[in-house]
Amino acid sequence: MGGESAGLRRLLENSVATGRRLARTPVPAGVRTGLRERLGLTEADADSRPPPHTARITVVPHHECHGGAQAFGVSAWCEGIPPFPYTTGPTQLRPTGIGLGNALGDGPAPSQLLRDIRHWSHNQRRLAAWINRARAVHGDALQVTIHDDTGYEIPWEAFWLPADPAVGLGEGLLGALVAVTRWLTIRSTELVLPEASVSAAGDVLGYYFHDARPARPYRDGVRHIHDMRADMAVFQGYAHRPHLTIDGFLDELDGCPADPVGLVYMAAHGTYDDRVDALTLAEVTWAEYDDRPMTVLDKDHSMVCLNACHSARFVRNTGLGETDLRGFAELFLRKGAGGCVVAAGQVGDSEARELIGQLVGILAAEPWRPVADSLRLFRARALDEFGPLTNLPRTLHEGRLNVDGQRPVLRLLYSLMFQYYGHPLSTLSLSGPRPGTATGGEGDAR
Repeated sequence: MGGESAGLRRLLENSVATGRRLARTPVPAGVRTGLRERLGLTEADADSRPPPHTARITVVPHHECHGGAQAFGVSAWCEGIPPFPYTTGPTQLRPTGIGLGNALGDGPAPSQLLRDIRHWSHNQRRLAAWINRARAVHGDALQVTIHDDTGYEIPWEAFWLPADPAVGLGEGLLGALVAVTRWLTIRSTELVLPEASVSAAGDVLGYYFHDARPARPYRDGVRHIHDMRADMAVFQGYAHRPHLTIDGFLDELDGCPADPVGLVYMAAHGTYDDRVDALTLAEVTWAEYDDRPMTVLDKDHSMVCLNACHSARFVRNTGLGETDLRGFAELFLRKGAGGCVVAAGQVGDSEARELIGQLVGILAAEPWRPVADSLRLFRARALDEFGPLTNLPRTLHEGRLNVDGQRPVLRLLYSLMFQYYGHPLSTLSLSGPRPGTATGGEGDAR
């Protein structure tokens, strides 16, 4: 990693300074032309000016073959190598069995899930070979941006790349080998939504779920008390505006504070359903969040981190007459967030807190490092702790689930659940404490 810092610094200076945009949805003809001109936006194609060293992979739903089954098609582009032509086929059906939302609950055991992802990845060998070719050309500077409009919950961060000894490439998981950025089509009838690189900087505006109700028995046991106030400690030493009530948090998010907000952080519980009106975050529905202006995001282009189960999952909103994917990452980005870190499944409270603490530590130590690359480093460390992928434990031991063997695999899967939506070169710098600001302690929460 010694020579990597200088290379990333040069990449950051060359691309952020010029304001290159990676993806945008064109404004319909005649709609708010004056606003577009004031923002300096054009009708340029989304693929026309990607940042250097970027591999752009586009994934779309495909229903025209395979007997009408849900499937997907892939195309890709990267400077310096031939493009990957659009392809679909019998091994590109919707992979319902490998979503990281299956890591707990009724899904397969963690080691079996990772094996299933490896099997699926081997079926995508042509795409894997193309990515390895891009790795060989661009080295550690390669960034993979995946524009996925399927809603199929494909675990791209866990995509298993084979070794290529001829060019010195080892086997590994995509999200731990290169910086992975996600995006999806975000539409608005009112303005262009460019995905421009941002340098988010400022205070932490936080919400921490606290259930003060006493535990009461259920038919099948005792209700657990969920209290996420301990997440406040992650931001000890930073200018921090913590809230214990969702209304107070949302009111400040809607306001216009004098000091900029670099990070909007929510430690809460999320629910997922196949209907948009059933999606909740901190007991607030998606539609209720959609009602809010969230002025802070539009003003400061803050990063958003949702330490909440299922916050990275989307619903195709056909119930309200549209084909768009809707979810919390889409909502916060549409409101103006500079990027979103979200969870693809159910992460245990203590594990998520520890992992988020590690991620914040990386961001604090190297604020010049793009958020996407900080997540790569974060996943790489989790993989180093796990050890060689050839040592996946068996699912069963002496006729029972191999619980001890599953714990380290589940921890690795947790690190892969955290996904980043945004520009690959966007950064985050948190402010130190100022007089009158909190520094992470519970006593300062409102």
